Amino acid sequence: MDQYYLYILSVHIIFVVSWMAGLFYIVRLFIYHTEANDRPEMEKNILQQEFIKIEKKLWNIITTPAMILAVLAGIAMISIRPGLLLTSWLPVKLGFVFLLLLYHFRCQQIMKQLRSGIFKLTSFKLRLWNELATVLLVAIVFTVVLKSAVDWFYGLIGLIIFSVVIMTAVKLYKNYRQKNNQ
Repeated sequence: MDQYYLYILSVHIIFVVSWMAGLFYIVRLFIYHTEANDRPEMEKNILQQEFIKIEKKLWNIITTPAMILAVLAGIAMISIRPGLLLTSWLPVKLGFVFLLLLYHFRCQQIMKQLRSGIFKLTSFKLRLWNELATVLLVAIVFTVVLKSAVDWFYGLIGLIIFSVVIMTAVKLYKNYRQKNNQ
């Protein structure tokens, strides 16, 4: 079975990329869906119905199937090489993957709320929410690539700094948009 490991790893990477693309795009759609509230009533209704349709297709055809296949491929890799569980980096990666799964299911809740006309998050908060997926992706990639060579303390500090930089960029973009919309 070990001869199939690299094939399964390749499938895993392909579906992680697809899953992340879906997560990035779905939140972008949430932002546009929310901002449609600022449009005239007729335009707002047309846009929101279209966003509901696009979000549903993206979620059910790409994002969730990619998540399932990425997780199944990950489980298959661990089944083929159970010794991976004894490494210092894999439990850390699995912790970040667990957070990404929570993120995925929270996005599903947001989508259902928007479909029902419930807008709990502003477009700014959704922009911040969108960056959380980026932070988790960076954490996962660095954990996998650096493996045991990474000093977890410095890695955590780097992740915090990266998060602050991303959140600051979102805030600056918000200010830029507000300034140019006046």
